[in-house]
Amino acid sequence: MPEWRYEAGIGEARAALVDGDRILEALIEPEHTGPRLGTVTRARLTEITTKGREARVTLDDGSEATLSPLPPGITQGSSLTVRIVREAIPEPGRPKRPKAAPSDDAPAPGPDLLARITASDHPVRVLRPHEPDALEQAGWSEVLDEALTGEIAFAGGALRMTPTPAMTLFDVDGVGPLEPLAIAAATAIAQAIVRHAIGGSIGVDFPTITGKAPRQAVAAALDAALPPPFERTAVNGFGFLQIVRPRLVASLPELLRSDPAARTRALLRQLERIPPPAPRHHRVSKNVVATLAAHPTWTSELARRTGVDAQFETD
Repeated sequence: MPEWRYEAGIGEARAALVDGDRILEALIEPEHTGPRLGTVTRARLTEITTKGREARVTLDDGSEATLSPLPPGITQGSSLTVRIVREAIPEPGRPKRPKAAPSDDAPAPGPDLLARITASDHPVRVLRPHEPDALEQAGWSEVLDEALTGEIAFAGGALRMTPTPAMTLFDVDGVGPLEPLAIAAATAIAQAIVRHAIGGSIGVDFPTITGKAPRQAVAAALDAALPPPFERTAVNGFGFLQIVRPRLVASLPELLRSDPAARTRALLRQLERIPPPAPRHHRVSKNVVATLAAHPTWTSELARRTGVDAQFETD
């Protein structure tokens, strides 16, 4: 039976839904990234951007969100209570603000990562740094590499995953007969979408396949491997198919590629797992040194967990 494996890491919480020795879904929740999904908070309407339909609001913590729909008769400067229905989405040059909707509920923070997975249908195992690395045994580093590089291998071929502001794109490459390749790719793409928590609009460029029945077989393979809810088009004559899924949080590729501190947190995860006696001096890049200087609590937490006051020096 699949289980969630959860770690309260330094600077982030992380979890993976693991079945046997395979990660089905990987989630990372960095600290201090804005209001979480489900947060209910007071807000002030700052600007009506689309008359009668959408506005910009300032939340109690000083951050901003997009409000839709608008309560009838509301005017600029009015106060109201809102619920976060989509977290902020990082995009190059133009991050999407969180999306909020009016709410009658009392203000309360949204559930954190541990609360969300605990509320799922799968058991949760909390991992400790001194234990065998159950995340790494299931391929944690490989999943992070997929998210950062976009390169995903499957039997008989490979996928290239590219997040863009408009959609996440998958390109299929491989050798051999095209129909079996496309069917295998459809299953691999569905698994990657779940593994990397990809929502919104998704485009897939399959090899061009002649005939309606083979194209339907490719779409059926995707339907069988991708859990609802989602909508999709048929595979057209050029091999393109589009999928639309709910987009409530940033995908793993969006999160890791937009966050310069992500690699530093991954390094701290490795360092806190070094068996004693842990080394004190570490040679790292200038970016890591700068990130740690900007987050002094991370190094103090590493010292608390390892018993070693680690020193970081540039190459």
